[in-house]
Amino acid sequence: MISALNHPNLVKLFGCCIEGNQLLLVYEYMENNSLASALFGPERDRVKLDWQTRRRICLCIAHGLAYLHEESRLKIVHRDIKATNVLLDKDFNAKISDFGLARLSEEDESHISTRIAGTIGYMAPEYAMRGYLTDKADVYSFGVVMLEIISGMSNGSRREKEDCVCLLDWAYILQERGDLLDIVDKSLGPYYSEEEALQMLNLALTCTNLSPALRPTMSTVVRILHSKNSESVSS
Repeated sequence: MISALNHPNLVKLFGCCIEGNQLLLVYEYMENNSLASALFGPERDRVKLDWQTRRRICLCIAHGLAYLHEESRLKIVHRDIKATNVLLDKDFNAKISDFGLARLSEEDESHISTRIAGTIGYMAPEYAMRGYLTDKADVYSFGVVMLEIISGMSNGSRREKEDCVCLLDWAYILQERGDLLDIVDKSLGPYYSEEEALQMLNLALTCTNLSPALRPTMSTVVRILHSKNSESVSS
């Protein structure tokens, strides 16, 4: 099923190898490792990503998820969107890996109840607490990853002075204060568009809304990211 999925923003699965207790998937080679390594890996592995590259990475991930949710023959919910599962090719285009953990096989199936599988800090609350899974769980995870891309920080980072549990928590506090741009990665200096950054940050926080019904679809996210102007988000 996974090998049949074909999209520029999904890592291509070439095959598998089963030998004894060794179970291996063989993917295409991605020259620049993972997004997690580029953003907050060991100093020697980090990459100075400029603003346009970060924006393009967000758009690549959004395109890949829109395909899985709305364009492929089978409706796929990834369940584990995070920076380590986003790989970068030689031109720093992003591709989603390790996809296909769950699928909604029926067109009229609104959700499935499933054993929880994912990563703390990226799981939507309705999924983490009740096992209620829809494609909006991936939208939530995408919003967290987009915050990480813009800030250059992991969602697991705590800010003791701000009494924050995680990066997402800090973003909500800054939004309430009207200081949302304070979260932008300081290594970018002045070399980024404040208008685009605000658009993307507000979109990321809309994606992480506690109510899945109020989160946008990934096709809506793609459309907004393609737009240069801020606009309202609807599900």
